[in-house]
Amino acid sequence: VQLQASGGGLVQAGGSLRLSCAVSGSIFRVNDMGWYRQAPGKQRELVAVMRRLGTTNYADSVKGRFTVSRDVAKNTVYLQMNSLKPEDTAVYYCNADVRTTISSSLYGYWGQGTQVTVSS
Repeated sequence: VQLQASGGGLVQAGGSLRLSCAVSGSIFRVNDMGWYRQAPGKQRELVAVMRRLGTTNYADSVKGRFTVSRDVAKNTVYLQMNSLKPEDTAVYYCNADVRTTISSSLYGYWGQGTQVTVSS
């Protein structure tokens, strides 16, 4: 199972970016998909998650600015980031809970991380 993230970059404060993450490989089902971030010197934190049936959770710091969505058929999750702030600067990691066979347990997989830098 592989997660391939894309869409990071450098943007000015107030700008927007859209991250994408596709899951590929031997997959029976993908449950929760989401995004985490890790800034220098800080712990990795949850940004947003979307469950298979569509419910979402967001970190308080991004509510109203970020929107998580997914294409279940394509096993892809997106993160639309608007009104970006310098404090959003971090490496963003996608995460997916995957069942590889009908009888296997769920296992959390991580993407390689994509850098988001917001300049003031």
